[in-house]
Amino acid sequence: MIRNNVLIFALIFACTILLGVLQKPVFLIWYAPLVADAEWTELIGVVLNGLSLDATMAGYICAPLALFMLLALWFPHRLWQKLCMGWLCVAAVITAVGFSSNLSLYGYWGFPLDGSVLQFLATPKEAAASVQLGEFLVACVAAAVYFAVSWALYRRIIPRYNSEVRYGWMQRTCYSIVILLIAGLDFLAVRGGVSTAVANVSKAYFSDKIVLNHAAVNPAFSFLSSLSSDDNLNQYDFFSEEVRAEHAAEILPDKSLAPTQKLLSTERPNIVLILAESFGRSTMDEVVDGRSVAPHMQRLRSEAVWFENLIASSFRTDRGVLATLSGFCSQPTMSIMKEPQKASHLPSIAGSLRDQGYYTTYVHGGDLNFTNMASYLYSTGFEKLVAYKDLNFDAPTSKWGYADDVLADYFSSMLAELEQQDKPYFAVWQTLSSHEPFDVPIAEFDDKMLNSMHFADLCIARVVDSLRQSSEWDNTLVIIIADHAYKYPYGSSASAVVRHRIPMLWLGGAICGPTVISDYCSQSDFAATLLSQLGLDYTAFALSRDILAPNTPKFGYYTFNNGFGVVTAEDSVIFDCTSARTLSDDPSEEHLTIGKTLLQTTFKCIKEL
Repeated sequence: MIRNNVLIFALIFACTILLGVLQKPVFLIWYAPLVADAEWTELIGVVLNGLSLDATMAGYICAPLALFMLLALWFPHRLWQKLCMGWLCVAAVITAVGFSSNLSLYGYWGFPLDGSVLQFLATPKEAAASVQLGEFLVACVAAAVYFAVSWALYRRIIPRYNSEVRYGWMQRTCYSIVILLIAGLDFLAVRGGVSTAVANVSKAYFSDKIVLNHAAVNPAFSFLSSLSSDDNLNQYDFFSEEVRAEHAAEILPDKSLAPTQKLLSTERPNIVLILAESFGRSTMDEVVDGRSVAPHMQRLRSEAVWFENLIASSFRTDRGVLATLSGFCSQPTMSIMKEPQKASHLPSIAGSLRDQGYYTTYVHGGDLNFTNMASYLYSTGFEKLVAYKDLNFDAPTSKWGYADDVLADYFSSMLAELEQQDKPYFAVWQTLSSHEPFDVPIAEFDDKMLNSMHFADLCIARVVDSLRQSSEWDNTLVIIIADHAYKYPYGSSASAVVRHRIPMLWLGGAICGPTVISDYCSQSDFAATLLSQLGLDYTAFALSRDILAPNTPKFGYYTFNNGFGVVTAEDSVIFDCTSARTLSDDPSEEHLTIGKTLLQTTFKCIKEL
């Protein structure tokens, strides 16, 4: 009998996945005009790339069944079969409503079903006034058909489950272990597998055609994942809106003024951006027994535009990448990248350059599904993403993916190919070897973290030196910037300024010459500064400031877990929002106002996305 129960569980799981798969072709047919230019391979990709989230939803739906089956072993009764039937009926109703709601609302929203639909349920009269009767009836028919198909499948399976069989103690114990193993496998489906990236909407993203990515997303999962977001957007209302606007006008000044210093010798260079994982200034400048941890970065800074006092926006990769590419200040208790329906509306350097005819690509040796990064990158202008799943190297991997030396060679080869095309390119490489657990194929330093930073330094220099041999070097701008810093020196507080200092170098034949920019600035200011140097409009980057504009206040700003810091040449202010107090001695009220204004303005911008 236990084999029969396992088979029943597996059949329900498989049928639930199948029901999720069936949603994809219906969506594609429903919105055929939006996918008219898609290749048939891309349409198949919608189904294949959506399987992961379909399996996750199957895991959620089947989890209660495992519990009922376990209880039935010890307390046999017909009740457990009825509970299984009742739960599957509820699940069929929920998924049917989610499926039809997604079909109806996508045309208006442009993104998969999420928790914002609850706002309409709170005001039913207003919602009813916005819905056409014909569309409502079609949605009801779609829900009814989906429910009928679901219920027909489930009703053919559950009656075969007998929850009244009585077993001996030994059988109960053995069969319980089997059910627990099944529950463990079900948990893996809910989690999204065994990789570091848990189930998230980004796992379904695979194309630069956003509608195909949205078609691949399971709407029920999209809805549930949006409900778990920590998005109390009014928790940092320090000032009235009028006062906030006055302060913001001083902190985020007029964006029309030209920079005071020209850094580039050409307006349309090829741009190579290297995002160095965890590569803080404290580790870059470290010397152990007379040996530099990052000798190549120290060498390169002498020939670069060197930003001496750049402050990282946050302490996490997802927030640092978004701050760099979208010029958006990080948030203390949430990550906007994990909210694809909002992150997709952010401006991005990639989008701005793509509009100017640039080819845009992003390379990472790990999993770009982590924290919905693939969703954000595709949505904001990247044409091609290359990640671990796209690579097949005969090389060992770490917990996070391929080591930086392998990717350095691949990235260099890719850049050589891009140079042969007839348009400029914007290519980004996000390194990963200098991330915990710091497993790298060299052992130059006893400290594993410093050793991994040394390895990253070698690999980054390998890419730069390879580019230097290129005939396109004179028309190439290479930018090296960390996504965030590591907590070094050890024991330093997460709120400390030293924890947030990062390097930024602009290299290549496209720069006018080496120089040092000593003004204090933020990682989120990079986007406006680069676009300004290229002569491109950056007014859409509301929170990003041109570092070299004459009216830009000189300060660095960062956030940590429910707090922020403001750093200037004179002093620094660190504020803990949980206790509503400063963590620095004799804080400047002016600098405290800057931090509060930026934090409140950041969340105002989020609400408007």
